[in-house]
Amino acid sequence: MTESAVPGVGDAVHDTARDRVGRVMGHHEGPYLQVRPLSGGVEWDADPDHLRPLSQDELLSALVAEANTRSRQTR
Repeated sequence: MTESAVPGVGDAVHDTARDRVGRVMGHHEGPYLQVRPLSGGVEWDADPDHLRPLSQDELLSALVAEANTRSRQTR
């Protein structure tokens, strides 16, 4: 991403370097952003150059996939 396109806190993003989705939680040391999985969990540091915003369809799909995973784990 370019400097002007750095996602803000709360934005849903895809980390292309790790092939993970999450929400931006804040800034970390240097240029890195802290990203947390959509359903919560351990944050990871992400390079803003490897983040892209999720479309509404991608966000909905990721949230449904996480809900399905949780429902399978509680059976």
